[in-house]
Amino acid sequence: MTLSRTAEIRAVALQDPARAETMLTAFLNDLFAIRTEGMKINADQYSLNSLNGFFTCEHGPCFFKFHQEEGEEEMHGELYRADILARAGLPVDQPILSSTLTGDQVLVYRRRNDPRFSDVLRELDLAPDPAAMSRALAAEAELNAKLLQVARDTLHTIRPAQSRAEPIHRLFHERLVNPTTGAYPAGRLASFYVDKDFSLPGVSLPWKDLAHATLRLNGRQYAHTLAELFDAAHERLLPERLADAGGIVAHGDAHNANVWYERGEDADHLAFFDPAFAGEDVPALLAEVKSTFHNTLAHPLWLYDSPMVPDRWHVTADYTDGVLSLTTDWHIGTLREKLLDVKASSYWRPWLQTLQDHELLPADWERVIRLALFLCPTLVMNLRAGAEGGRHNPQSAGIGLIQAVTCGSVPVDGQDHMTRFFDSIRPTRP
Repeated sequence: MTLSRTAEIRAVALQDPARAETMLTAFLNDLFAIRTEGMKINADQYSLNSLNGFFTCEHGPCFFKFHQEEGEEEMHGELYRADILARAGLPVDQPILSSTLTGDQVLVYRRRNDPRFSDVLRELDLAPDPAAMSRALAAEAELNAKLLQVARDTLHTIRPAQSRAEPIHRLFHERLVNPTTGAYPAGRLASFYVDKDFSLPGVSLPWKDLAHATLRLNGRQYAHTLAELFDAAHERLLPERLADAGGIVAHGDAHNANVWYERGEDADHLAFFDPAFAGEDVPALLAEVKSTFHNTLAHPLWLYDSPMVPDRWHVTADYTDGVLSLTTDWHIGTLREKLLDVKASSYWRPWLQTLQDHELLPADWERVIRLALFLCPTLVMNLRAGAEGGRHNPQSAGIGLIQAVTCGSVPVDGQDHMTRFFDSIRPTRP
């Protein structure tokens, strides 16, 4: 298969940024008929599947970003529809130049001086400031109120074919399968893990053993193996099946590296950009999964700044008689706990209640959300330590597995942070 131009440039950027910048200059000049100067690719820890940077042209100082998926040449569906979000009333930065051509999807914005919300929060993870934290949490709550209102205003029944047509599935189900044939396991699941060895602190396991191991995490045994969770996600997150909860207008990939932080005199506000997976029929239970995981459970540091993990936390692993035990003193941190609480109280709890009141909440709603959360850390990047193009070490890989399984499964006995989260958002029966 011939790589798209965006895929080729992103691959080159990993090894030779200067050459990639030359390629990008020619690419954007050709695509938009502009004259770019001073192209600079960002060294950005949040760009797990994308590329961004700065240049100047006749439009002035600009910021570009594109998202690139493996096999996108075989995928269908329109990308980068910022107008969908703007019409619905969501705060979204509109690009000055855009291309939705298959393999050439890219957005160009006027350069802003606002930081991304991800950078603001990272600073607060490393150097807590109660006053700044309070403003950030208020901005998050304000955005969630807008998301909830738009979700309620745009909720409608959808057909399986409408769900299937939404680009958001590229972030979930399509990473499990071959995009052309639908074969499973394939896609990222196969290329990341199948028939590969997985290194954890003091333990190295082949995939066949890791996938079928009984999992004991921080002293608790969990109900499902990794293989069972991937199989369940392949079955239940099939795009057609997710039509059962209706569809809404949504961004779909609103992690905080896609959110501007606008500082105001009395309050701060948030605004989206890079709506690569925005849609009008986004499955109602899937729309805010990515933002929920990547803005809270992916922090502090273990996913985006994994080289910092070994000096801060301990992770131990043991594999005996088919049981993999992982233990760590890592913790999500106060800021991310509060952000998760805000997401629960200002979005998930009232949203699930709305779906129930409209008789659109499937009986297995928790399973759907859990499986989608499980796919976020496992398929956004390769969790294997030392994988080509990856960032993980044995310690961060161990934390990643713990986070993935606690999202997707449940303890055999007792509670963990995710069982408490789901209890907090459970709708009340009439």
